[in-house]
Amino acid sequence: MGKIVISENASLDGVVKDPAGDEGFRHGGWVGRITDRPEVGKLALDEALGAEAFLLGRRSYEWFAAKWPSRGGELADRLNSMPKYVVSSTLEDPDWNNSTVLGGDVVNEVAKLKREIDGNIVVPGSFQLLRTLMEHDLVDELRLKIFPVVLGTGERLFGETSDKKPMRLVETQTLDEGVAYLTYERVHDT
Repeated sequence: MGKIVISENASLDGVVKDPAGDEGFRHGGWVGRITDRPEVGKLALDEALGAEAFLLGRRSYEWFAAKWPSRGGELADRLNSMPKYVVSSTLEDPDWNNSTVLGGDVVNEVAKLKREIDGNIVVPGSFQLLRTLMEHDLVDELRLKIFPVVLGTGERLFGETSDKKPMRLVETQTLDEGVAYLTYERVHDT
């Protein structure tokens, strides 16, 4: 059985909008360059190497697909070769190799994927997908990189849910320049 692992960058006040600065958000680019943060870069590589597949929303998929196919190096090689699943009702024929579109009911498609893949299914970015997966109790683990900046405005990581979603902190690390790396696992009712 697969495990859905959410991997997100967030500001101290929970903003996830435009971390790389590519979307025109006035506070975008708040994560800085990954090459300037070697521990964050190593974390990205370790996460990719430990994943059986990536699961992405369409916008995150398009961002990754525009950047990584032309790059080289260990991280690029892993991202370009690993299976990628895209949740989208509009994308029909993805260009990035090893990509499959999951159409139809998101909850059913992701539940099916969890049954079919043995290992970590990492969801990088894709905060709208995260919200759907959280609402339907499909998230097994949250990996949050909290960057030491308050933005004051912008799309937040979590939206409203129909009920509380208990999590347990299982690991903390401090990375380059005060980036907090927090790992939570879902607490299921017994």
